[in-house]
Amino acid sequence: MPGMTTTPDRTRVPLPGISSRAYEHPADRSALVAMRSLSGFDTVLKQMSGLISERRLRLIRLASAVRTGDTQFRALHDMGRDSAYILDLPRAPEIYVQQDPKANAMAIGFDDPFIVITTGLLDLLDEEELRFVVGHETAHILSGHAVYRTMLLILTRLASRVAWIPLGYIGLRAIVAGLEEWFRKSELSADRGGLLCGQDPDAALRALMKLAGGSRLHEMNVEAFLDQAREYDTAGDLRDGVLKVLNLLGTTHPFAVVRVAELDKWRRSGAYDVVLAGDYPRRADDAHAKITEEVKAAADSYRESWSQSQDPFIGVLRDVAEGAVNAGERIFNRFARRDN
Repeated sequence: MPGMTTTPDRTRVPLPGISSRAYEHPADRSALVAMRSLSGFDTVLKQMSGLISERRLRLIRLASAVRTGDTQFRALHDMGRDSAYILDLPRAPEIYVQQDPKANAMAIGFDDPFIVITTGLLDLLDEEELRFVVGHETAHILSGHAVYRTMLLILTRLASRVAWIPLGYIGLRAIVAGLEEWFRKSELSADRGGLLCGQDPDAALRALMKLAGGSRLHEMNVEAFLDQAREYDTAGDLRDGVLKVLNLLGTTHPFAVVRVAELDKWRRSGAYDVVLAGDYPRRADDAHAKITEEVKAAADSYRESWSQSQDPFIGVLRDVAEGAVNAGERIFNRFARRDN
C-alpha cells in the first residue's frame, strides 16, 4: 500500500515501562481506570468466576494443543517473546496452537494468562500479520481485559437464567449491552497494542482485512476496504441506522471494516508515532490516573465520533446521547469535588 512501510525486526522499537493507557481507546480506558480503582474488584471477580478455572483451562490446552517453544512453532514462540519485550511484560505468556479450522486467537487467564492461536489463523496469515495478532493478544493481557471480561460472561449467563422474569431480564440485558459496547472498544485498544508490537501498519491492516475476506489477498485492496467503511458509516436512511445498531446486539467484536478504519485513523492521527518516539504514559503512574479525566476523555471521544459520523440515525440520537454524556460528567465532577 502506498505511504506505508514495513519495520524490519532489527529496528523494532521497545517501549519500556509503557502503560496500557498509551494505546487504550478512551471508552475502554475510562472503564478500566474506574474498575482498577475499586479495592478488591479483581478478587471478587475471580471468586465469582466459579466454573471459569484458569488452571483447568490451561490443563486442557496442555493436553489437547501444542505449546510453542524452541522446538515447537519456534517462529510463533519468538513472536510472543518479542511482543512481551516491546510492551515490557515481566514474562512472556505461553502460546498454544489449537487445531481448529476457524481463524481465531484469544488470551485466557487472570494470574498467569496464556494465548491460544488456532491452526485456521496460522494458515490464513503471513508472518508479519501473525505478529500483529500475537501483539493484539499480548495487549489484552497488559490491559487486564481477561479479568474484566469475566463480568460480562457472568452477567450474560445470569441474564439467560432469569429470562423468565421480564423486569429482571430487561435490567440485566441493559447492563450486558453496555458491557458489550466496552468489549468492542477493548478490541480497538488491542488492535492498537498489536500495531505497537508489530510496528508494521501494512501488515496490521492486511490481517484485519483477511479476517473478513480470507486468504485471497490479491483480490482485495485496503483503500477499497476503507471505502466500504465510509459507505457503512454513511449508508442509507434512518432504517439502515437502526439496523446497524440492532446488528451489534450480542456481539463482542467490532465489524471488520470498523476495525480497519479505526486503526488506520489512529495511526494517521499521529498517536502511533508519538508512542514510538517514547512519549507515552508509564505503568508506574497508573495509580495516579484520575477517573474524572478518563471519563471526560471518553465523552470527548464519543462526541468526536458522533460529529464525524454521517449516519442519519446517529444525527437523530446525538442530542439524547449528548445529554446523557453531560449528565455523566456532572456526576463524576460532583464526586471529584468531594474528594478534593
